Formats: sequence, C-alpha cells, structure tokens
Amino acid sequence: MSLAAPPQDPHAPRFRVRPPANWMNDPNGPFLWRGRHHLFYQHNPDAPVHANVHWGHASSPDLVRWEHHPIALTPTPGGPDEAGCWSGCVVDDGGVPTAVYTGVDRDHTGLGTICLARAADPDDPELTDWTPLPTPVVTGPPADLDVVMFRDPFVFRHDGRRWALVGAGHADGTPSVLLYDCDDLTDWRFAGVLLDGHDPASRAAFGGRATGWECPQLYAARGGEWVLVVSLWDGHPWTTGYLTGRLDSDLRFTVRTGGLLDHGRDFYAPAVLQEPDRALMWGWSWEAREQGESDWAGVLTAPRVVDVHPDGTLRVSPAPELHRLRAAEPFVTAPGRATLPAAYDLTVSARAHTAVSLLRSASGAELTVRLDPGEGTVTLDRGDWPRKEAAEPVVVRVAPQEELTLRVLVDGSLYELFVGDRATVTERIYQRTDDTRQLSVTSGASVTGWALVPPTRG
Repeated sequence: MSLAAPPQDPHAPRFRVRPPANWMNDPNGPFLWRGRHHLFYQHNPDAPVHANVHWGHASSPDLVRWEHHPIALTPTPGGPDEAGCWSGCVVDDGGVPTAVYTGVDRDHTGLGTICLARAADPDDPELTDWTPLPTPVVTGPPADLDVVMFRDPFVFRHDGRRWALVGAGHADGTPSVLLYDCDDLTDWRFAGVLLDGHDPASRAAFGGRATGWECPQLYAARGGEWVLVVSLWDGHPWTTGYLTGRLDSDLRFTVRTGGLLDHGRDFYAPAVLQEPDRALMWGWSWEAREQGESDWAGVLTAPRVVDVHPDGTLRVSPAPELHRLRAAEPFVTAPGRATLPAAYDLTVSARAHTAVSLLRSASGAELTVRLDPGEGTVTLDRGDWPRKEAAEPVVVRVAPQEELTLRVLVDGSLYELFVGDRATVTERIYQRTDDTRQLSVTSGASVTGWALVPPTRG
C-alpha cells in the first residue's frame, strides 16, 4: 500500500511515513539494504494509544515512495520482550540485517534489556520476516551505577570497531549515555559512561532539566566532527538536543557546542542513518490532541540531512529527494495572496521584515511566521490554535544576515519549518472546518510554492 493514498482524516499527513491506522511513536532502525531504505517504528497495531508496542515497517526505493510491510517485531509471550519491543536500531551483522532493540518484560520497573532479532532471509530486499533471539545480549545496566532508566541501544562504528550507546538516567536525577563494546554483536561489554549531565557543555546546551537521555544517536559529520543526539526526558518526553565535538580514539567525547535539535513542540526521539556521504534523520511527531480522537496517532517527519557548520552548530535541511514530490508547476511565484493546498512545499526569502500568513480562522486571526533578517529571528505565532499547554509564539534566533530564507513543508496537520539550514520547528496544527488555508506574504519578499503530489515511477 502506498503512503500517498488520500486520507479520510484531513489532518492525516499523506506523504510522510505513518501506519494506515493506530498508534505510532519512535522511528527505529533506519537502514539501507539492497537499494531500499527501511524505516521501522514503535507501533500498536490494535489501537491509537501508546500500548502493546511492536515494530512497524515501511520501505522506499527513493525516500518519497513508501510501502507498508508486515509487522517486523512482535512481543514474545514469556520472552524478554513480552511487554513490548521498544526502541533500537538495525545493523548489518556479517551480511545479516539485525535489529538491536529494547526488550521489556512484565517486571521491568523501568529497566529494559538489549535484545537481537535477525532477518530471516537476508536476500529479501523487503526484509519482511524477522527471528528474535531467545535471550538478551544485555540483561540490564551495570549494578554499581544506580541506573533507574536503561533503554534505546544505538550501534555505530569507530576506527573499524563496533560500539553501542544506551540511554540512561540515574537515581540522583543525572542523565547519561552508557557505552558498550559490541564488536561481537552477541557479546556486549560495558565500556563506561560516554557523557552525563554533569558535563558543563551539556548543562549549558540543555539547561540541566532532563533526568534521562533517551534514544542516543551518534554520527560522523564532515570535518572530523561527531554529533551526539539525545532525547531529553524529565518524567515524560520533553524535547531533543544535540552536542557536537570530537570523539577520540579512546572513545572520549569532548563537547564543542550544542543546543536544541528542534525548536517546535512536536518532535521527539529522532533516529539517524549514517550513509557513506551523509547522515539522514527522521523524528516522531506526536499528536497535539487527545488520544483516541482519531483511528490513527503519530507520524514521522520528512527525512532531514544533518551535518555540522564550521562553527560547530547543527546544519539541517530537507533531503533533496523531496523535490520529487513537487508538482510540475508552482502554485505561487510572487508575494501576495494564494489558496494553499493541503500539502505543500513553500520557500520565502526576505531581506526586510516579512510576515507570512498560512491559515486564517473564521474570526480573522492568522497563523503567521514573521521573518526579521536584521534581528536574525523567525517567529511562529499559532496563538489562535490553542492546545493544552500555553501557545506562546515560537522564536528561533540565528545570526543577523542580509537575507533570511524559510522553507515550510506542510502535510495535513504536520508543519515543518526550516530556517535556512540553521534550525527547524516541528508543530502539529489542526485546521478547523471554518478555517481557510490562505497564503499571504508581505511585498518585497521572494516566494515560491509547490503543491505536493505523488511522484511518478522511475
């Protein structure tokens, strides 16, 4: 089934990865195998609520045409994952695609185990069948660290050897990332703490609020930099952060700088795929409405190419493959007013203060994005589309510049804003029946927008 089938729910994204129905959360194990990109994800196949966690599965030949596959991982009754197959990654282990994931049993009390599952047929490009190993490779955290949160393995290579990270939180409220030697994927050895919340640079970047670092991801960027991505947990999912720095031969990570990975309120648990010439990232965008309001919940973002600027800050932009979703001709090429489609790709470049309106309510209130190149700010104001938490404007700050460019990807209720290649804002905005999708852009700006359409084959 193609992901571009028209949704019955107008809020449902049409061009991003999500299951046909029911619950989705974290992306897991983005993996390139025999010319296809595979994405796995946390999935409840029975209801649109967070429970009964399996691994859903979709794949694509080109990052824009996605197809659903049967569920990849299912909890095993009486096994180490009987209460859920939780987050992890997928690696090539000697020619056999292998899922490395968090298994949760009925008595886990917050601590997971590290489990493996092998692709039953490595020659199958769709990787539809998986066989779990009966026993975990790690049964829990080191006993002397007083760890109360232990989950989300991520395997990476450094200097020709395989290592793994595991997200952790300690009883005293300190978050950390634990390091394991797993060159033999069936024989894991604890190698120490890669980084914890006492590090001054991480406290400066994240504010010291998190009590656990979930879903750690580590990838190599150009120029010898490494990027550590963590999801910040303080009793519930909060936000995401990144740290750039140097990874020494002894696996000591020295932080250079860091900050928020995404400035919106609806982005969490990103997963990274390290390719030979780039790194791709997907994140989970949760529903900003009550569970059970629809027969589906959760969507993955568009794939993002992530790298590092010379100053050590994150470089992020939509994957260039997304251009294939653009209609043959743009629907707008100049400032002014235009009707917006339900899914679109819009670019606005401004040399002076510019206001962009994307949605208008029956009362005349507008969903606006204000660009101020002189101040180096982009402000998203969605105050007339309330939610449970406060709806203050989201303000992103970059260096003042002569020209500021904003790219907006909208697909149903999923809004992804890219401030140049310096920052992103991911938000869920639910259009009401009496709202109008209308674009209005201050004169003097440069504007181009395309409707999103299913790509042609080939």
